[in-house]
Amino acid sequence: MTDRAPELHPEAATILDRVDLPPTHALSVAGAREALRDLLVDDDLTVRDLSIPGPEGPTTPLSVRAYTPAEASEAPGDGGERPVLVYFHGGGWVRGDLDTHDGLCRLLAEAADCVVVSADYRRAPEHPFPTPVHDAYAATAWAAEHADIVGGDPDRIAVGGDSAGGNLAAVVTLLARERGGPELSHQVLLYPVTDFDLDTDSYHENASGYLLSRASMRWYWDRYLDDAVDGANPYASPLRAPDLSGLPSATVVTAGYDPLRDEGAAYADRLREAAVPVTHANYPGMVHVFASFPELERARDARETIAENLDAAFAR
Repeated sequence: MTDRAPELHPEAATILDRVDLPPTHALSVAGAREALRDLLVDDDLTVRDLSIPGPEGPTTPLSVRAYTPAEASEAPGDGGERPVLVYFHGGGWVRGDLDTHDGLCRLLAEAADCVVVSADYRRAPEHPFPTPVHDAYAATAWAAEHADIVGGDPDRIAVGGDSAGGNLAAVVTLLARERGGPELSHQVLLYPVTDFDLDTDSYHENASGYLLSRASMRWYWDRYLDDAVDGANPYASPLRAPDLSGLPSATVVTAGYDPLRDEGAAYADRLREAAVPVTHANYPGMVHVFASFPELERARDARETIAENLDAAFAR
């Protein structure tokens, strides 16, 4: 077992103690997916599932799962519509699905009092870059056009995601700006992947022992990209986009013991330099995916920060 830093927060240690998973890079794709489901899925949850057209239309249908607060209006158009957060699950573009992130989406819907539309994009390696990007944009465009179906307000649409899902959320904002819509109110980036670079300080400091490893991130990238040269594409590495101006306001959450810490912080800095309003909330003693654990105080704090920023953005 890797020695843990003394500064690691006790709550983060409880995550590591309860998670007994083999390293991702030692697993097959099928085994990696099953391991993540074992960690995060709560089969007792009840949700509403929908099928929507994908980027090529009905021939490439996508699954979405809508979470509407209990008190939300059931009659769209009567003034009771909730704002909408389109959410993309993490899992390195390879693992993760609607079930693994069901609990987190419920928590976000309750905290922010909004409709969460969780989008199940096609995954690598069967569908490598840029297919997940196209799927994420298609799901966002659908939510903006058909918000009434889920009791949502088409004029208040945000995007969000964790890890690889945070990457997709950031890229969707670039596409929405370049394609003239949909207009987005905010972006929620939970410990996002923003750059094809495994040589940052945080990658070396947290290379192993803290749930997400450097070797596992290399495994993910190898399956997401058919060609390493695509790592320089801003749609794969939004940190490399030459211009981040004109993007929606952002909440960026990072964790101290996460290989992705530095690229998340760098993206927040780039957004700020481009005059985009940004809240960067770093949790020094925490590890990757900590916000998915409902019992952790710092996870609740992160979700409350996200909810407050969404409320402010939706009110603008």
